[in-house]
Amino acid sequence: MPEAVVVGAGPAGLAAAAMLQRGGVETVVVDRADGVGAAWRGHYDRLHLHTVRWLSGLPGMRIPRRYGKWVARDDVVRYLEAYAAHHNLEVHLGTEVDRIDRNGERWALHTNEGDLDATYVVVATGHNHIAAMPEWPGADTYKGELLHARDYRNATPYVGKDVLVVGIGNTGAEIALDLIESGAAQVRVAVRTPPHIVFRQQNGIANPILGILFRHLPVPVFDRIARQLRRITVGDLSEYGLETPTEGLYLRVKRDDSIPLVDIGFLAALKAGRTSIMPAVVGFDGEDVLLADGQRITVDAVIAATGYRRGLEPLVGELGILDDRGRPRRVGGRADPAAPNLYFTGFTNPVSGAFRESGIDARRIARAVLRSRHAGVMDALRVSVPRITLGKQPVRQ
Repeated sequence: MPEAVVVGAGPAGLAAAAMLQRGGVETVVVDRADGVGAAWRGHYDRLHLHTVRWLSGLPGMRIPRRYGKWVARDDVVRYLEAYAAHHNLEVHLGTEVDRIDRNGERWALHTNEGDLDATYVVVATGHNHIAAMPEWPGADTYKGELLHARDYRNATPYVGKDVLVVGIGNTGAEIALDLIESGAAQVRVAVRTPPHIVFRQQNGIANPILGILFRHLPVPVFDRIARQLRRITVGDLSEYGLETPTEGLYLRVKRDDSIPLVDIGFLAALKAGRTSIMPAVVGFDGEDVLLADGQRITVDAVIAATGYRRGLEPLVGELGILDDRGRPRRVGGRADPAAPNLYFTGFTNPVSGAFRESGIDARRIARAVLRSRHAGVMDALRVSVPRITLGKQPVRQ
């Protein structure tokens, strides 16, 4: 049996496995999909990382320069495949973990391929685990096409059609832009909550760099800076149907894991009249989409960019370590006292970039495992364990 099992073969899981293995911990990665980076494989075709290449590499292997400044979806998948091979990770695909239970001093993982037993477990199934489709009244009898953004690949099926995109997060805005640029007849975006908006880069400075610089500031201070930057860079969009949010940018990130909209062209299309903002969708009636202001509109297709659920309840819900929104109370290198040696990574939406934070989490988890692993020996012998290097950050036990 392996000493550690990582559940999830996305960026966070592969990084954690690589750092554990570098520390000498025998580690196995399991994933229900048939390839590493399954969430990235399933995203729409035009998707790129919003963080610059040199800030997005996982520990122990840089992203190749040939992939460009903003790495495309397919190149992200190629990088993750190469990363797993580079670190010689043992990845078991087609293996779905149904539940994790405590088994004495170890953990029992119940899977479709039989049970696994391990001292250390890292859950890295991530944000994009289960598509969240609102329970709109009348949706089951709607006569138009209704799909979740998870099932959108490109605009080809919608050329010449009237499309309503629901949601103006990064996915919704990019899908809308893809439709606009690829020949949809009309594209409208239904908005419930006005988004915070930042540009991917400003005056040559990539936005994530500002996130890294400011992320440790107190929330009110961060939000004051963000408010001033928005006023200078984005301005007032109320005439286009987008009000300025009353809640702070970082408050939303910390409370709701809601990162700002990183604009790559949607605002220009909105100001040029190539798309328009509509009220929130509240239901369906036959061929009609019902909006919050009482309007009824008829469209050919509705694409719900309404996010995902983590879906951790069946896996670890009985352990009492999730908050009331289904999020793990402890992430990174901190295990919940109620579940020792059980770690979570990839469940936050950091302003400094998910790939970068996954690498930081991976090192922290590896250090925590090594401390736990050698605690008994250290107590018994009263000696220090050797210096162990995990990527750029040396660890002294």
